[in-house]
Amino acid sequence: MVKYIGSKRVLAPVIERVASLLPIRSVCDLFAGTTRIGQAFRRAGIVVHSNDTATYSEALGHAYVVAGEDVDRVRLRQLLAHLGGVRPEHGYFTETFCIQSRYFQPHNGMRVDAIRAEIDRLSLTAVERGLLLTSLLEAADRVDSTCGLQMAYVKQWAPRSFADLQLREPAPVPGPPGTVTRIDANELAPRLAGIDCVYLDPPYNQHSYFSNYHIWETLMRWDAPETYGIACKRIDCRTTKSPYNSKRVAWQSFSQLIEVLLTPWIVVSFNNEGYHDLDLVAALLGEKGYVRSVAIDFKRYVGAQIGIYNPNGQKVGRVSHLRNKEVLFISGPDEALVEQAADVIRRPSAVAVEQEVVF
Repeated sequence: MVKYIGSKRVLAPVIERVASLLPIRSVCDLFAGTTRIGQAFRRAGIVVHSNDTATYSEALGHAYVVAGEDVDRVRLRQLLAHLGGVRPEHGYFTETFCIQSRYFQPHNGMRVDAIRAEIDRLSLTAVERGLLLTSLLEAADRVDSTCGLQMAYVKQWAPRSFADLQLREPAPVPGPPGTVTRIDANELAPRLAGIDCVYLDPPYNQHSYFSNYHIWETLMRWDAPETYGIACKRIDCRTTKSPYNSKRVAWQSFSQLIEVLLTPWIVVSFNNEGYHDLDLVAALLGEKGYVRSVAIDFKRYVGAQIGIYNPNGQKVGRVSHLRNKEVLFISGPDEALVEQAADVIRRPSAVAVEQEVVF
């Protein structure tokens, strides 16, 4: 999977164990991102509907949530081999992200240009297309020169950027195949009648995922947008804003979403560095069912571990803290099952738990 701020890589195994305890057969991951949590639910034997407004999330959803046993893996490997052999070309991606900026070395940028253009020329099913786009996205991520965000590239070439881009087959995820959409979460929420559970991991501060991962959005859309700034961000990064990134309206958006949900079970993860008072989050969820929350201690993102540097490469200032807390809320109609699920998270073999709250 790609490097992603706010990734639930560590939390995913815990979610999988929690999901296996709850009486749910279907779940909607409303803010799916890289689909890590959707994959965890799928591995637990649950039918997943993966949703996000990001185009790259839709491709990842086809690869890891929708793709089932009916995918012709022999054909897929043949397609990947064909793409791996196309002649490199200097196109928009190379010019924008290798020359005007330095996210990738040109020898890899030219391969991205050629492979991405060839994908559009192939006759593919939606799932095949998602698998090929996912393979290319992940291959590019393995040779980028960033700290995991696309707001900037590192001053000196990252060692991994010298490697040659290599396409790999996205690994099949066990479990029933699901579905995928690219819809605003608050628009989709009231249409989830019949779904047993919803998982929510909304943006929690001012940092926009659309801007943080603008290269992946461009790679998926392949629309050669006008760019601005040293980071060569898409021009529509200036206008594409989520209400969840606005301190003024984020709580209203979240509370409205919770209000219209029809699912009996709700699982929510929030970070303690976000806008919201977590006691208020628990109280809001308490209006839908019995709630247990558990706070889990994590390392902060890699940029915080590295420190703060000026344009000359000199370390300046100091990072305020190197760890934060991810708070996992479970809300449902069965108090005993909620308690049992919370017990799973509290176990030392799961993650380091800081505190718990009952509502």
